Amino acid sequence: MKKILFTFLLAASFMSCKNSSEEKTDAKTPELSINYEKITLDNGLEVVFHVDKSDPVVAVELMVHVGSAREIEGRTGFAHLFEHLLFLESENLGKGGLDKMTARIGGSGANGSTSRDRTNYLQTVPKDALEKMIWAEADKLGWFINTVTEPVLAKEKQVVKNEKRQSVDNRPYGHNQYVIGKNLYPKDHPYNWQVIGSLEDLQNATLEDVKTFFKKWYVPNNSTLVLSGDIDVAQATKWVHKYFDEIPRGTEEIPALVKRPGKVDKMKSLYYEDNFARVPQLTLAWPSVAQYDKDSYALEVLTQYLSDGKSAPLNQFLIDDLKLTSNTIMYNYASEIAGETQLVVRAFEGVHLEDVKTGIEKAFAKFEAEGISEKDLNRIKAGQETNFYSSLSSVLGKGTNLASYNTYTGNPGFVTEDIKNTLAVTSADVMRVYNQYIKGKNYVATSFVPRNAANLALKGAVLADVVEEQIVIGAEEKFDPKIAATYTKTPSSFDRSIEPPYGETPSLAVPEVYESSLENGLKIFGIESNEVPLVRFNITIDGGQLLESFDKLGVANLTASLLNKGTKTKTVKELEEAIQELGASITIYADTENITLSATTLAKNYTKTLALAQEMLLEPRFDESEFDLLKKATIANLHQQEADPNAVARNAYNELIYGKDNIRSKNTLGSVTSVEKITIDDLKLFYRNYISPSVAKMLVVGDISKEKVVASLTDLNKNWAAKKVTIPEYKTPEAPTKPTVYFYDIPNAKQSVLQFGAPALAATDKDFYAASVMNYILGGGGFASRLTQELREGKGYTYGIWSDFSGTKAKGAFTISSGVRSNVTLESAQAVKKILEEYPTTFSDKDLETTKSFLIKSNARAFETDRAKLNMLSNISDYGWKPDYVKDRENTVNNMTKEQITALANKYVNPTKMIWLVVGDAETQLARMKELGYGEPILLNKTQKKIKN
Repeated sequence: MKKILFTFLLAASFMSCKNSSEEKTDAKTPELSINYEKITLDNGLEVVFHVDKSDPVVAVELMVHVGSAREIEGRTGFAHLFEHLLFLESENLGKGGLDKMTARIGGSGANGSTSRDRTNYLQTVPKDALEKMIWAEADKLGWFINTVTEPVLAKEKQVVKNEKRQSVDNRPYGHNQYVIGKNLYPKDHPYNWQVIGSLEDLQNATLEDVKTFFKKWYVPNNSTLVLSGDIDVAQATKWVHKYFDEIPRGTEEIPALVKRPGKVDKMKSLYYEDNFARVPQLTLAWPSVAQYDKDSYALEVLTQYLSDGKSAPLNQFLIDDLKLTSNTIMYNYASEIAGETQLVVRAFEGVHLEDVKTGIEKAFAKFEAEGISEKDLNRIKAGQETNFYSSLSSVLGKGTNLASYNTYTGNPGFVTEDIKNTLAVTSADVMRVYNQYIKGKNYVATSFVPRNAANLALKGAVLADVVEEQIVIGAEEKFDPKIAATYTKTPSSFDRSIEPPYGETPSLAVPEVYESSLENGLKIFGIESNEVPLVRFNITIDGGQLLESFDKLGVANLTASLLNKGTKTKTVKELEEAIQELGASITIYADTENITLSATTLAKNYTKTLALAQEMLLEPRFDESEFDLLKKATIANLHQQEADPNAVARNAYNELIYGKDNIRSKNTLGSVTSVEKITIDDLKLFYRNYISPSVAKMLVVGDISKEKVVASLTDLNKNWAAKKVTIPEYKTPEAPTKPTVYFYDIPNAKQSVLQFGAPALAATDKDFYAASVMNYILGGGGFASRLTQELREGKGYTYGIWSDFSGTKAKGAFTISSGVRSNVTLESAQAVKKILEEYPTTFSDKDLETTKSFLIKSNARAFETDRAKLNMLSNISDYGWKPDYVKDRENTVNNMTKEQITALANKYVNPTKMIWLVVGDAETQLARMKELGYGEPILLNKTQKKIKN
């Protein structure tokens, strides 16, 4: 979680951005203001327009001012349920209409989210589909609720339950926020319950309950529509009036919620033995203030200062002095009517949380004595300009923030005031809010500890009331998703069943790529982009984990991590402060194939940021104490992965795909045994042997020319000497000749994690992109895919399922991934098997048409953001592709036939030549998996003891 929530991160357009350059440091910084137009329809709908013609795309967002705070006790989870329901069907788009239309028009995927205070629906589409999207969004408010029937409601209840199991029940520390909410807020406070609600409440919800909730809250006078991107405001306004004007205003008054802080009359300390935790975690939560309250800005500064970076008081005591943890997190969570300040410390294995609490008290005492200096205050504020401009690269981000400001303040341009409030925070304000909301104040403490380790909890902690769901075979409500809803259609002044036509087709503009190189071998690839005054650059060094020996697994990860910890002339604290004072970010990390330095900076600070990056890369500090802390943190992470079903599945699947003798099968963190053996001399040796420009490239995107980039690298060319680096090649096995079912036991798991697949293709293979095209309808196309339509929409078994090809320069895997309700583990595998068996012969002309339409039209979005441009440069530099490789891909799509799809499916997604891995509860699910028909399941670990409920 981000330590300081600068809520001013709202996108806008600036004429001055076009002329930004590093030399113009004396120019006055323009006021960060908003370029928008706003209208209000007669029915109360507020519409905001934001014009950004940098890319031929439009973001469409509908935000409704209803979240879990508008619910009542006993009827919780309704707002989140509607986030799901509104995607399923409407009178004029039909069943699955929005998702089907999204696939046709090349949209980013219809999405949504629910918070305590609002629900939003959002998507980015090519600009020629704007009228279609306005038509579709109008159907949500005016022509939707009649389509919600008993079977529809029953199925979506199962999907929401699966989301809760995936995000809460089957995750380490997943119940922590539930416990805090129940104890920080009174029973009748709307923040007492979680956004996802109670499963019991959802199960008991009637169709009438749901419709009543919709009719009160999902009305024009409680909604904001934002259109952001390449739009003609006059034409868009006409379309908005056409499709929204006749939707009636809500009949019930919607009063503003009264601000009401949480209340903790006395200290509360609770503990819980977490099924999936391997290390103890302490959380302290204090009631604070609502968003936009003047004190919320100072609280954001306070929490960042106390917990972020080497000089943070919490880190000085808990990490450096007491060595109880590797990380502390403190943040201010401000919502519409109340806020809370939370401090989270996940300790090392076996640490008593009383010791953590003592360390926290020492850190607070230090702050009380010293406060925050002006230098530290300014350092914390310094990143705001960079963060602000970073938000300009996505029209979707712009739309969300415009909608949020309008929903909560009535003013889409509140960004200017928001920034001023942040800049106005003083050192005295920071100390004042500490004294007012933290020092000596009652709080809620939660101790989440591993099972059978209650002795690690705070002294006097009482057992938290957490209800664990019991999942029983055959206990779920039955429904038939194929039953068509019957209803009387809502009248309209024109025939809304006719989908609007496309606008003018946008042309595909491929960014211009430049290339260069240095004498030391460093290759340079760049794209000049002056939409915002930022520069992003990556220096990627080939090798990564591939260069490790099997007895020193994890050395690449530790080497990369330690390069972040100071330089020869700067301590960790001094380096962090130097980066933050520029408003920049620089981080170095390792993965299977690379070590990457990634940086973002204002264009005017590029040279200084590059100098720091070069210092980190070429003059490492190799601090012994930092190395010891990193080792300890890595081992703690590895222990935690042992009980995380998703991490277990990922690690076990890689070993099954690649084989134990292929280093790609190993965890990039290493193993507990290998990390314990690694010394700092091993890191120094790895660094000396493998960090070389001869196997490196620099990717640059932003407001800087090729000439300036090349000129800036003179010192890097002179000081970074090349050496020969030979990267081992590991051969990926062929796909298995027969299917095998594997099972890894996680007792009492609420979901089973499925990983089905086989070795397949490298990104450079001629079939790679064609196979990805074939996969779109199978599992790569989100809600357009058969896997999603059958297992989520048809049966309610899962919250999400997908498939993909993961090749790089080496052959990767084809993989189907999902988390399914535990009691339908077998049924889910059977459904996947059936889809795979039938896919080659049932792929239709309509499927081919949908695939081609999406993949061609979605190219309008391909290079919208700087990150997308960096990904493009990565593909070009890694695989030797031409800068306009997207046009070659268009040819592949346009020439694709059903016969080719059949051949590709038979070759690469054959269920009888796959690995079928299940990670779940062996006691209830292992024996059943034999019914899949692929032989006796192989248990990969010893059956563990059943976890107590």
